[in-house]
Amino acid sequence: MKVEAKQEVKAVKEQVTGADLLIDALADAGVDTLFGYPGGAVLPIYDALYRKKAPFQHVLSRHEQGSVHAAEGYARVTGKPGVVLATSGPGATNLITGITDAMMDSLPLVVFTGQVANSVIGTDAFQEADVMGLTTPITKNNYQVNDLSDLPRVVKEAFHIASTGRPGPVVVDIPKNISAAVSSGSYDSEFYLPGYQPTKHPNPLQIVKLAEALSRAQKPLLLAGAGVLFAKASEELKEFAEEYQLPVANTLLGLGSFPGNNALSLGMAGMHGTYTANMAIAECDLLINIGARFDDRLTGNLKHFAPNAKVAHIDIDPAEIGKNVPTDIPVVADAKEALLALLKAPIEGTECIGWHTQLHRNKTDYPLWYERTEEAISPQWLLEQVYQISSGEAIVTTDVGQHQMWAAQYYKFDKPNRWVTSGGLGTMGFGFPAAIGAQLGKPEDLVVAIVGDGGFQMTLQELSIIKERNLPVKVIIVNNQALGMVRQWQESFYEERYSESIFTENPDFVKLAESYGVRGVKVETEEQVPDVLKDVFAYEGPVVVDCRVLQKTAVYPMIAPGKGIHEMIGVSR
Repeated sequence: MKVEAKQEVKAVKEQVTGADLLIDALADAGVDTLFGYPGGAVLPIYDALYRKKAPFQHVLSRHEQGSVHAAEGYARVTGKPGVVLATSGPGATNLITGITDAMMDSLPLVVFTGQVANSVIGTDAFQEADVMGLTTPITKNNYQVNDLSDLPRVVKEAFHIASTGRPGPVVVDIPKNISAAVSSGSYDSEFYLPGYQPTKHPNPLQIVKLAEALSRAQKPLLLAGAGVLFAKASEELKEFAEEYQLPVANTLLGLGSFPGNNALSLGMAGMHGTYTANMAIAECDLLINIGARFDDRLTGNLKHFAPNAKVAHIDIDPAEIGKNVPTDIPVVADAKEALLALLKAPIEGTECIGWHTQLHRNKTDYPLWYERTEEAISPQWLLEQVYQISSGEAIVTTDVGQHQMWAAQYYKFDKPNRWVTSGGLGTMGFGFPAAIGAQLGKPEDLVVAIVGDGGFQMTLQELSIIKERNLPVKVIIVNNQALGMVRQWQESFYEERYSESIFTENPDFVKLAESYGVRGVKVETEEQVPDVLKDVFAYEGPVVVDCRVLQKTAVYPMIAPGKGIHEMIGVSR
């Protein structure tokens, strides 16, 4: 009897569960990093991770928002989908901000959420949330797995959808009874999606039209967005721009798609873009948008956006073409394929010497500028020092606000996929966990998180991760003891009524870092900055640097609300 009992136990242990199928499916998808946080509805999955000794690492965040932002950072620098696992109810709802952020910025994520058992769905069971209803507007696709036999196929399908066409997040909701169920055999993971066939190659007739328009243009301009990066088309963009001597402006998320130090680079366009880039858009006669979505922070008042230009728009997502800006030459295609086709097209007469002379004069007469005093550190100067001392080689992540714009303006990105920021959603708390994901994705690279004192306090609990894994992330806090961009708007548009934008109390960030076992450094004068940064970047472990900067410093140039792209304020001293 005892022998039989032992044999029965052994047989049960060898049974394959839905959770086991999930772990195998993740391994088959090539996952090397899973960001997650356990809870009741995903206990079968975490048990399978333990039992099966999964062939990928699990990174335990200290808050689900940390998991999803870390996955975004990982996806941004590697090009591979970031993978997240959270439990039902609050675990799932804590992911909502990051999923929305990824949707807005076209980042590939595959997010697995636990769910209560099928038998109690819809009864307001403990830790139940309608994940399908919550995530339908903020994902490329979402699934609830209600049949164990569907699980391998759904996982494979989710990775395909997240990483093809215009990338984006996909959510897979798994009821606990499915992950705990015992499998009765192997299941087919093949899928066929007849309604999902992204157009990768451009229509040849549209390429001909664009080539003809470029041959006739006297003031052509390329606008490069994140679509260039997702298509891995930076080399083709550089070749195309240099072949025909076409000036290039970048969107915020497109920085790094074209070398920032190239003579043809005009810098970033938009609300806090350079005078040269914005005036080029205002005055060009042909605007070729490659992989950008013409959002409001780029365009300003649409009535004044590129008023003299024929507009060509290359985008893999047909829904973006003509959505905000009327388009004369639509090209639905992958950016790389479109650029390869243009490089083969017959294009003539693009010297445009007068146009280049005008742009060079604007660069010379209206460069980015800032003022320095002995009172505290100039934040713009600080970002220049970060650029110089890192030799422009760092992967830079940011939160949202003034420090984000200064980083975009003063850190020149010459290589793709080294700029990680929250664009469309503008998520505070993004920068630090995104740096963790970027460091895990690129362990040999220098990763610098440039954050504000406000945003850092939203996700600073993830200091635990960089301590326990000794991740050499360098956190630069641009500490102005304020919600800087809010304060700037209150100064400019609300008659200096600083309503709840000044921090009268901040933690001692050095002691805070040290309480997590992380090295902390405080810098209060510009004289200290170069030596401290050199020491910090050479240090092999994580460091938090509290840099005390001038509080009442504004980000310029700036396009005020309702104004056109040519109506910048703060263009010169």
